[in-house]
Amino acid sequence: MATGRKRVLKVGGASGYWGDAAMATPQLLATGDLDVIVYDYLAEITMAILARVRASDPAQGYAVDFVTAAMAPNLAEIARQGVRVISNAGGVNPEGCAEALRAEIARQGLSLKIAVVTGDDLMPDLDRIAASAPAEMFNGTAFPDKAAIGSINAYLGAFPIARALDTGADIVITGRCVDSAVTLGACIHAFGWGEGDLDALAGGALAGHILECGPQATGGNFTDWREVADSIADIGYPWAEIDPSGAFIVGKPDGTGGKVSVGTVAEQMVYEIGDPQSYMLPDVTCDFSGVVLEQIAEDRVRVEGATGRAAPAALKTCLTWSNGFRGGHLFSFYGLEAEAKATAFAEAAFARSRRAFRAMNLGDFTETSVELIGAESQFGAQRQTAPAREVAAKIAVRHPSPKGVGIFLKEATGLGLASAPGLSGFAGARPKPSPVMALFSYLTPREAVEIRIASDGGTETMRMPASAGPADPVRPALPAPPDMADVVAVPLIRLAFARSGDKGDNANIGVIARRADFLPYIWHGLDEATIRAAFAHFGCGKVERFLLPGSHSMNILLHNVLGGGGTSSLRNDPQGKGYGQVLLAHPVLVAKSLLGDG
Repeated sequence: MATGRKRVLKVGGASGYWGDAAMATPQLLATGDLDVIVYDYLAEITMAILARVRASDPAQGYAVDFVTAAMAPNLAEIARQGVRVISNAGGVNPEGCAEALRAEIARQGLSLKIAVVTGDDLMPDLDRIAASAPAEMFNGTAFPDKAAIGSINAYLGAFPIARALDTGADIVITGRCVDSAVTLGACIHAFGWGEGDLDALAGGALAGHILECGPQATGGNFTDWREVADSIADIGYPWAEIDPSGAFIVGKPDGTGGKVSVGTVAEQMVYEIGDPQSYMLPDVTCDFSGVVLEQIAEDRVRVEGATGRAAPAALKTCLTWSNGFRGGHLFSFYGLEAEAKATAFAEAAFARSRRAFRAMNLGDFTETSVELIGAESQFGAQRQTAPAREVAAKIAVRHPSPKGVGIFLKEATGLGLASAPGLSGFAGARPKPSPVMALFSYLTPREAVEIRIASDGGTETMRMPASAGPADPVRPALPAPPDMADVVAVPLIRLAFARSGDKGDNANIGVIARRADFLPYIWHGLDEATIRAAFAHFGCGKVERFLLPGSHSMNILLHNVLGGGGTSSLRNDPQGKGYGQVLLAHPVLVAKSLLGDG
C-alpha cells in the first residue's frame, strides 16, 4: 500500500439527500477538528427532478440549498478552520452550482477556491448511445425513444475528486458520482492511496457509505427508535475518523442527540448494498461480508475488515426519460365500513374517468393504484383482520396524457357529495398531473468516459484505466440448521435490526442479528420462499439472500418489486423504505432457551 501522508482523516457527513436539515453544517463545524465535510444530495429520483428543472431553466439543475443554506451562512467559519468541502450538489449543472457559490464567496470577501468535476453528463453523446441501443442492466428492457430522453449520467468515482483536491481546491463540486466517492476521494488525497490499494479503498468507501445518509448512522430510521425518540430534534450528524488502512471510527458531535451504536452503524452498512460481496463502485469492488463492528466507547463504533477486488469493467449509467404522466390524491374515510366505502369511492372515480375518456377518444389509464392506508395495505398476508374504522385512500393513476390524469383528478374530487358517508380530508388546491421521468440503467465502459477537472489552475482531463472486472467472491459457509427441538415463534424484531431501501425497481432489506446465536434461526427462518410470500402483494418475483458473517447479518434483494421505482411508481412507498418494517413483524422460530424469558 502507498505510504500515507496523514495519520488520520476526520470527515463529517452533513447531507444525505436533497432537502436534508441545514443544522448539520454548523453542528459539525462546532467540533473544531474536522478535515473535511461531505454532502450527498443525489438519489436516482433527484436526478430525474433536477433534469426536469434544468429543462425549464438552463441556469438551474443543481441543489440550490447547498449554496444558500449549507454554504452561505458557514463560509467564513469554513475558511477560518481550513475545512475542505466536497459535494455532489452540482446535479445536472455542476458549473451553474459553482458559479453561484463563487458569487457568494466573492460577496463575503473570501478567497476560497472551487474545483468542478464533470464528465458524467453523457447527453452530448446521445446519438451514438441511442444507435448502440444498450439494454437495461437489471431487466433487459429495450432502449427508450431518443426523443423522450431527459438526462444521461454515468456514475463517476473518487480519483477525480482526489485530483481536484490535489490542485488546491477548498471546495469540490461534482455532478453524478457514487454517493461514497465524496468521502473516498478525500481519503485518496490524504493518504496517497493508489488504484492497487484495494482493501484500503474498500474501507474508505465503506466509511463514505456510512456517512452518505447523514443521521441514518446516528439513530435516524433506527429499529429501536424509542432509544432516541426524545432526542431526534437535536440528532447529531456523523463523522468518521479514518486511518491509512481504511479502518475507521464512527461518532457524532458531543452533546447532540441520537446515538452511535453497533446497531445504528450496522443498519446503515447493510442499507441498499445488493450483494455485499460485490458492492461495485467505479474505483473498487467492495466485500463487506467480513466487516466487524465494535462499540469502543459511548457513541463510538470501530469498523474494520472491508476488503476490495478489482474495479468493475463498466460504469453504471442512469438515463431518465419521459414516460407519460401521473397524479393522485388522499381521500380519508372514517366510521363503520370505512374500507369498503373507500374502495367503492375509488372504483367510482375510475369509472367516471373512463366514461370521460371514451367521450373524448382518450385511451385508458396505463396503470392505477389504490392503497388503503390504515387498513394494513402494506402487509399483505400479515394483515390483521379487524376492519379499520378510518382509512386514507391513496388513489393514483398513470396516463399517456396529462389530460387523462387531469380528468381523473377532477372526477375524483367531484365525487364529494355522491360518495358513501364518512369522506373527509385536509387539503388545499386540487393536485396537478406531473410528468413521469422513468429510470433506465445501463453500463458504459469505464475508459470511454472523459472526466474534466476545472480549477483555478485550468482544466485537465483524465480517464479511468480499463479493468477486466473483479473475480467472483468466495462465498462464506452458510449457518448450519439450528436445533428446532424446543422453539417458539417470535416477531423478527425480537431477534434482529432491519433497514430497507431501493435500487431502481429492486428493494434491499438488511437484517442484523442482535446476537450471533440468533443468526442461524434468522437465516433458516427467512428462506427465499418465506420472503417471497411475505411480499407477494407487491408482486415480488426473484429473491436473493446474502450472508455477512462478520456482522452476523444478511441482505435480502427483492427484484422488480417497487412498481417501477421512485421515479415512476404509483405506490405510497415507491422506494421500499418500509419493507424492513414489514419483515420485522414476521414470525421466526427460535429456541426458547435463547430468549431469556425465564
